[in-house]
Amino acid sequence: MSILMAILAFKYGYLRGEKNIMFTVIYGLTFFFANFGPNSTTFIVPAELFPAKFRSTCHGISAASGKTGAIIGAFVVQYYTRDGDSDGIKKAIIGLSVVTLMGFFFTFLVQETKGKSLEELSGEDQEKGRNAEVNGRKLSD
Repeated sequence: MSILMAILAFKYGYLRGEKNIMFTVIYGLTFFFANFGPNSTTFIVPAELFPAKFRSTCHGISAASGKTGAIIGAFVVQYYTRDGDSDGIKKAIIGLSVVTLMGFFFTFLVQETKGKSLEELSGEDQEKGRNAEVNGRKLSD
C-alpha cells in the first residue's frame, strides 16, 4: 500500500492525464492490499490476541480506535484536497503513504501467538492453578 501510494504521489501529474487509466489501476490496487494489511490487523489480530476474559471489550476499543483514526485522517486529507490543487493532493497522498508505512512497522510490535492458546499467552491457566491450590482443590486437566 505504501509503495503504491508513493508512486501515486510522485507521479501524480503524469498518472492523472485524461487518457491514462494507470491512476485508477494503482489506486484500486491500494484497496486490494488494504484488505490484507490494515483490515486484518484491525479485525483478525485483536480477536486472536486479547485474553478471552477481556476480548470483546478490547476488540471494541481496538475497532473504535481504528475508526477514530480514519475520521481524523479523512478530515486531514480533505484539508489538503479541498481546492483541487495538485500540490495539495500530492502532499495528502504522501502523508497517506507515510502513515501506511508506519502502520506496517507498528504491526511488527504485535506479539505472535505461535500456536499457543489465549489462556497460555495471558497466563490465565497458571492463575487458575494457583487459585485451586489456595482453595485446597486439585485442578484437573
